[in-house]
Amino acid sequence: MRLIIVRHAEPDYSIDSLTEKGWREAELLAERLSKLDVKACYCSPLGRAQDTSKATLKKLGMTAETLDWLCEFRGQIVDEENGGFCHTWDQKPRYWTSMDDLYDREKWLDNDIIKSANTVEQYKIVADGIDALLLKHGYRHNGKYYDVIKENRDTIILFCHFAVEMVILSRIWGVSPLPLWHGFVALPSSVTTLITEEREQGKAYFRCNAFGDISHLYA
Repeated sequence: MRLIIVRHAEPDYSIDSLTEKGWREAELLAERLSKLDVKACYCSPLGRAQDTSKATLKKLGMTAETLDWLCEFRGQIVDEENGGFCHTWDQKPRYWTSMDDLYDREKWLDNDIIKSANTVEQYKIVADGIDALLLKHGYRHNGKYYDVIKENRDTIILFCHFAVEMVILSRIWGVSPLPLWHGFVALPSSVTTLITEEREQGKAYFRCNAFGDISHLYA
C-alpha cells in the first residue's frame, strides 16, 4: 500500500485557515494528488488542514473522514525555564539533546520531563489511531513491523500537521519522535510518501521514498 501524509498549506493561524498563498498552494497540491488512484482520504479537524484538503477532494470527487487524532499533536511538558507548559516538540536543541533517553525508542516515554504533563497519553492516542487506520487498510502493527492481513496497492492520504506527522512516523518506524521533530522539516503543503516493502510473505515495513516534497509548487 501507499501512505501519503500531507502537511496543510501556508496557514493563517489567527483564523485557523490559509493565507492567500496557502490557498494557491492547495490548488497546486490538488493538481498533483488528483492524478493518483486514491482509495481513501482522512483529515485533521482543524481548519487549516480541512481547507487544504478541499481542492484535492473536489478534483477526486471524494470526501474525507475527519479523525480527531490527526489534529496538531497536543502533547505538552513542563517548561523548565518558566514553570509553565510548552509543546513537547518545541524544546530547544541544547536542552533535549542533553538527555540520551530521548533518543531511545522506549526510554523516551519514561523520561521525567516527558512524563511531566500529558505527552505519554497524547502519544498513545496518535499511536492507537494510526494502528487502527492501517489495520482497517490491511496492515496490523506487530512490534517493529506489520503483519499483512490484506495485501493491496491502495493509496490513502492523510491531511494533517507537522508535529503529528512526526508522531505517526515515530510509531510506524518504532523510533523516538524527538530526532524526527528536530531533524526534519515538512514545509506547508509538503507531501511525504511511504510504501510497504513486503520481502517476506505476510510481513511488511513502511519505507519512505519521498519526504516533505513540494515539487508541485515548482511544476
